[in-house]
Amino acid sequence: MRIGILGTGSLATALATGWSRAGHHITVGGRSPDKATALADTVGGHVRPVPDVAADADAVLLAVSWSGVPDMLRAAGPLDGVPLIDPTNAVDHGVGVLHASPAEHIAATVPGAHVVKAFHLFPSGVWTDPRDSTVTVVMCGDDQRALSVVGTLVTDVGGAPVVLGGLARARQLEEVAGFVIGLAFSGVDPRSAVPSAP
Repeated sequence: MRIGILGTGSLATALATGWSRAGHHITVGGRSPDKATALADTVGGHVRPVPDVAADADAVLLAVSWSGVPDMLRAAGPLDGVPLIDPTNAVDHGVGVLHASPAEHIAATVPGAHVVKAFHLFPSGVWTDPRDSTVTVVMCGDDQRALSVVGTLVTDVGGAPVVLGGLARARQLEEVAGFVIGLAFSGVDPRSAVPSAP
């Protein structure tokens, strides 16, 4: 697939690297042309100006901090019909209090895009470090084709995709991220607070 990456941070780098290894073609755009070029060089991809990243893309990853989402979406322009992966968390760093539902906001800002909430619960190192067990990536979205595309991309980086429901349920996932972040920064392993279901 042709994957557009909006952003150049650690999650963008981790997923772009994994997807490139899986044989996908990566195009990168970011606020810093130097960082975009460095990331593209690392993964053997291409650099385009942000408004052109989605051109011919089979999916686009919006990998910027929550505060950078409005500017990036304005710069990206129309994303009509494109599966748009939202891994953002609108939470206070270290506290985990959710201020907004990123997925709902993004869907309202770019109504032609097929927003899929995914990849927001784990730090980027999960996608680059070897692990003993498969990571479950819970996703929400309204478009079945977009969910299928993102599910393939989850599998390609060693995850197991699970669809929770439509985008209306994304806020549940985003609240879970706040819960996980809050516990982790308190020194508690979030896995110890989730009951095991046989």
